[in-house]
Amino acid sequence: MPRMLALLLSCLLLPGTAQSEVYRWIDSRGSVHFSDRPPGRSHQTVTLSPTVTVPMADNLEASRRVTETRQDVSRLLSDGDRPGRPDRPAVADEPEPDPCDGYRRKLEQVQAQLRAGYRNDRGNRLRARRRELSQAYSRECVLR
Repeated sequence: MPRMLALLLSCLLLPGTAQSEVYRWIDSRGSVHFSDRPPGRSHQTVTLSPTVTVPMADNLEASRRVTETRQDVSRLLSDGDRPGRPDRPAVADEPEPDPCDGYRRKLEQVQAQLRAGYRNDRGNRLRARRRELSQAYSRECVLR
């Protein structure tokens, strides 16, 4: 019986503390203060909006839908499902040339031309070409 009385009393008192007011005031130094007790000087009552909670079941359902959507997109983008594209053998007859090798070779050619000597206008063009090749090499070979 005492436990029931304690439970009833706590159920009656807890909602009152949960709905307590929050007060806001600014002191003489310009600092903003918040409290659950009203200060002696002028103050504002702050209305707090209730927190938004999303049930865990909704989160799990949304996660499942996102996973299914990603799987659908992956299936659509896979090589075998692309319409109009003939199936290729798993092993190619000849290996594809590595674009990084082409960038390295072109950079070496430009470097050799710069070392061989040049006039001013040609040097500027060669340096611009070297800059373009170097950026493309970095973007496609180093950063991927």
